[in-house]
Amino acid sequence: MQDLKSLLDKHYHLRNTTFELSLEKPDPLFAVKKNMHMKNIDEIAVICALLSYGNAKQILKILLSLDFSLLDNENAILNAEFPLYRFQNRDDIKAIFLCMNKIIQNGGIKRIFVESYSKENNVISGINAMIESLRSNVVLTKGLDFLIGRKSIKATSSSPLKRWNMFLRWFVRNDNIDIGLWSDKVSTKDLILPLDTHTFRLSKKLNLLTRKTYDLQSALDITDSLKRFSPNDPIKYDFALYRLGQEKIL
Repeated sequence: MQDLKSLLDKHYHLRNTTFELSLEKPDPLFAVKKNMHMKNIDEIAVICALLSYGNAKQILKILLSLDFSLLDNENAILNAEFPLYRFQNRDDIKAIFLCMNKIIQNGGIKRIFVESYSKENNVISGINAMIESLRSNVVLTKGLDFLIGRKSIKATSSSPLKRWNMFLRWFVRNDNIDIGLWSDKVSTKDLILPLDTHTFRLSKKLNLLTRKTYDLQSALDITDSLKRFSPNDPIKYDFALYRLGQEKIL
């Protein structure tokens, strides 16, 4: 176990640098940081996270093409042209902008998350509240159903909520990679690993996971395994694990 902790700590420190986020090393967080000067950064980051599926370069391309300054102005959104992306057509992208505009007018996405999370310090409750809020503010299409996702009722029959957990990692943790804007309201010890195909494969290889099913329960199990090495910040290892898997180093 000590050898594994040493390996994880080594790669955490190697990857904990702003040089890991660039056009050459594409990651959606690069697009978020490009917009840090904007007042609706919470909602911008949610859109960036939800569109983060597929090829990393294509993700970054679509995110950098979006005009997030529109989020404050419903009429501007209605009159704007939007790109399409994989399962989302142009109207779907416009709809998520309109949805976020409504959420901003009603106090913002942070308020929605914190109200539910703070009752029991339960991240899944907070994610479910955000999902419910988004779904109630759009006319659901297949593209939007996929983009927003569905609430988690049972961990063994739920998706890993990867994109939502990734957003929370960005906004709760604070180091050279993550930006920690919600660290005043949410504890890093409550975060869940944003499980993707790379971290799923690598976690099984490193014996952080014994289950074979790609679901929320596996994300919770890996998180519990990582708490042995960093009880108060288990998800600090996520970015390093992701890069190690993505670059096929392990």
